Amino acid sequence: MNPESLPAPVANVKRALVALGARDTVTVFDSKVPTAAAAAAALGCDVAAITNSLVFDVEGAPLLILASGSAKVDVHKVAEQLGTGKIRRATPEFVLEHTGQEVGGVAPVGHPEKIRTLLDESLSVHRVLWAGAGDHNSMFSISYEDLHRITGAEEMPVR
Repeated sequence: MNPESLPAPVANVKRALVALGARDTVTVFDSKVPTAAAAAAALGCDVAAITNSLVFDVEGAPLLILASGSAKVDVHKVAEQLGTGKIRRATPEFVLEHTGQEVGGVAPVGHPEKIRTLLDESLSVHRVLWAGAGDHNSMFSISYEDLHRITGAEEMPVR
């Protein structure tokens, strides 16, 4: 699939994957998969293998948490581990500004600037993970090890 024929956020993710030394495994679906449950149903996988890319606002700076689709992030636990102030769920406008992608389609890579990223350790039990690829219709597959490598994420329990 030619990146120029795709929406810009998806093309950016494809280019980022290749530039970071990962395989381009982007899959574009006919229908939207904006939630972990919808993605798992379309892919025929466990919802826990879906990697949600959740953006939070930490005193005006973005924080990207890559969490299992079956997990609820404990922001108090994360804030304590990071030694930071209050962590709030980012507004859709904040997410778009910092990632270039809309809520429900945010990818772990392909953003205009590097974002501090945390990786949910519970994802390591899955041989194959699926993550958003920049819009509501796209996902890509990757191993936990490669996801950790290409994002430079800090591994930690987030729930």
